Amino acid sequence: MQLYALCDQDLLDAHAVSVEEFVSIANKNDAKILQYRNKTSDITFIKQQLITIRQLFDGFLIVNDKYELVDYCDGVHLGQDDLKQINENIFKAVDILRQIIKDDKLLGISTHNEKEVLEANKMDLNYIGLGAYRDTNTKSDILNILGGEVEDIASLSKHPVGVIGGVKLEDNFVNIAYKVIGSDLLK
Repeated sequence: MQLYALCDQDLLDAHAVSVEEFVSIANKNDAKILQYRNKTSDITFIKQQLITIRQLFDGFLIVNDKYELVDYCDGVHLGQDDLKQINENIFKAVDILRQIIKDDKLLGISTHNEKEVLEANKMDLNYIGLGAYRDTNTKSDILNILGGEVEDIASLSKHPVGVIGGVKLEDNFVNIAYKVIGSDLLK
């Protein structure tokens, strides 16, 4: 199992941690993937953060939602609601995204239950995020906590799976490709 570090700008700001400090922590913990998520800043700021991260991080760099910035990273990750903003039909949304970002970039989406994992199996994706594993203070709209079910549901995926939502460094999963850690790295 490998570490997928989630670098959330709101979380950085709340903890008074710079993106440079976060990347240093991710590097020390041997993160293989780093996703930069920023739901509030303008595109220019997000672009600059991606450029800074790219200079400091040798692994795969993923941007959350901002697929128009894919040239500054290795791929894009979107949630279910974000897909529906591209097209109400999530299968069409993924097809549109794949045309935009091309096959040489990674594409991942969030899933939250067995139905969404099975739908993702029919999509041209590189990985899925699955969760929430446990409650987390970084998202207020979590409807479904998977807990111990997460590995059983993950086993249904044809794509590599990253467990998301409340994951801690000490969590171990047997059949999971990535554990996605955000706030736990700042402790």
